Amino acid sequence: MNQTRVQFEEFLSRLGAAQATLDEGYARLPISPQPGLGEDAAAILGEAAERMQDNDPYAHPLYAGQMLKPPHPIARAAYAMAMSVNPNNHALDGGRASSAMELEVVAALAKMYGWPQYLGHLASSGTFANLEALWVAGQLRPGAAVAASDQAHYTHTRISGVLGLQAAVIRSDSAGRMDMDALEHELKAQEVGTVVATLGTTAVGAVDPLDRILELQQEYRFRVHVDSAYGGYFTLAGNLGSEARAAAGRFAGCRPAQARSAAVWVRGDSVPRSHRGALLQA
Repeated sequence: MNQTRVQFEEFLSRLGAAQATLDEGYARLPISPQPGLGEDAAAILGEAAERMQDNDPYAHPLYAGQMLKPPHPIARAAYAMAMSVNPNNHALDGGRASSAMELEVVAALAKMYGWPQYLGHLASSGTFANLEALWVAGQLRPGAAVAASDQAHYTHTRISGVLGLQAAVIRSDSAGRMDMDALEHELKAQEVGTVVATLGTTAVGAVDPLDRILELQQEYRFRVHVDSAYGGYFTLAGNLGSEARAAAGRFAGCRPAQARSAAVWVRGDSVPRSHRGALLQA
């Protein structure tokens, strides 16, 4: 039996034990919360598994094409277990236990950065986190523009359109970072309520100069939204100066930290696939 099979059987065993513990809490109910799969379950799941093979292996460590990383087996098992209850954290009555755990996670993240005061919650994706941040920006500074570089994630301009906010696109420099002269020119030309600082662009991983943006903030008094989907965790934790860390409470770092290293060594191999051609492997 190969190692992968052993790991999978261990995964199923631990998931089964955890699920049994959860189900004990509902044993008093006259009807089981877990309906049977039915006679067609094997065929349905088998067909879904075969069709899912057409996805590229984004989560595999040898695939360098997307930011997705393999979920930890504990997270994968916990998610499967929690879906049997399907909690909804929109309010405490929709998920008392999971809402409490969410608060614990937010507190742990704040502790990692040394933030004694914080307010946050877990978002389902970077797009929704950006949506929330820009909605707050529009509520605090109605009519003011949202400035982001031409290398920022495209969701910022799209979300600005959805929210009815004016988007100001700032050119980037030769390194792919937001050009500070262009930003200041825009700040002088119109009211900018929020500046989006990208800590790792999706194209080349460039990091906008947050320290210089904070310097401009002192003069122009705009809000800073930090999009830290790429590398933001490492940037915040290790690379910012004390002044920028102290100013952390002034910007909304709402994007989940799908952190990537600043540089990787890549060798390209062409992996043949019978049905869709070659797949790039790193």
